[in-house]
Amino acid sequence: MLAQAVESVPGSGVLGEPAFEQKFDGYRALLFTPTGAGERLLVQTRRGRLIQDRFPDLVAAAEQLPDGLVLDGELVVWDTAAGRLSFEGLQRRAAARGRAARELAASLPAFFIAFDVLQEDGVELLRHPYRRRRLRLEALFTTHRLKAPWTLCPMSTDLIKAQKWLESWTDVPGLEGIVVKAMNQPYRPGYRGWYKLRWRDTAEAIIGAITGTLARPHLLLLGRHDTHDRLRSIGRTVPLRPEAAHLVGENLTAADPEHPWTGMRFVSAWGSRDALDVTLVRPELVAEISADTAVDHGGIYRHPVRFKRLRLDLTARDVSRFRADPGTSAS
Repeated sequence: MLAQAVESVPGSGVLGEPAFEQKFDGYRALLFTPTGAGERLLVQTRRGRLIQDRFPDLVAAAEQLPDGLVLDGELVVWDTAAGRLSFEGLQRRAAARGRAARELAASLPAFFIAFDVLQEDGVELLRHPYRRRRLRLEALFTTHRLKAPWTLCPMSTDLIKAQKWLESWTDVPGLEGIVVKAMNQPYRPGYRGWYKLRWRDTAEAIIGAITGTLARPHLLLLGRHDTHDRLRSIGRTVPLRPEAAHLVGENLTAADPEHPWTGMRFVSAWGSRDALDVTLVRPELVAEISADTAVDHGGIYRHPVRFKRLRLDLTARDVSRFRADPGTSAS
């Protein structure tokens, strides 16, 4: 099953009795344990790729798990040097094989955070309601005394507790929000029947380029100055609403020839190769944005941010500096 992004918790008329799980910033994956002799542990990404050879530490720990098991969960990596979860480390692990994969497992150990059990003892559980599947998942961890790298995803039916997770726990790198599920819900592969809420921070950024026209911009490409006063790209907005596009367009000025982004290539999404057709603008307007907590090393937003308003009371020099590390505060 998949989750659709929402801005608030759906009401009881949509979900009935809700359950809240912590949302981690990793790779969604299915885990299959052997069903017969000679088989091995399989780890499959959401797109269907088998990646267990990238994670020999998970394969080595598979002896803790019973045969005939299918788990749904999130694959994350712990950066032992930084003392936190690391999406960049996860990317490195996912790209490494052989000796490199074994070496990285020491400094960037992987963890599988299980939030659902789809098969147990070779018996499919998809039609069972989430309530029963969750009880079986908890019993699995208790009965087999599972320990790292196998982790049980925290879950609660208490809305107040979930709100605390959303408001305070998202300060922890790697935890980006909550997923809301219905307790009576069967598991429907490919269906977007869950809801995810990401904690969003408000911040300021400099408008350095746009798509669309100067009069009617469509997307805003944003930046911040680093400690050497270079304008660094940090992300882009979702499409602007008509009234916001009109307001921004009234204040944009075409770029001078010495714009710091001259010659740069911008892509349509994080990790994409599709180039955007952009128009550079004078980097002097400040936008207030709403962004989630998925931030790469260097302070680059992986997901498009939302434009809230222009800050005509601020100059580009008032905007926080580009951060060398998302865990350090800007000054």
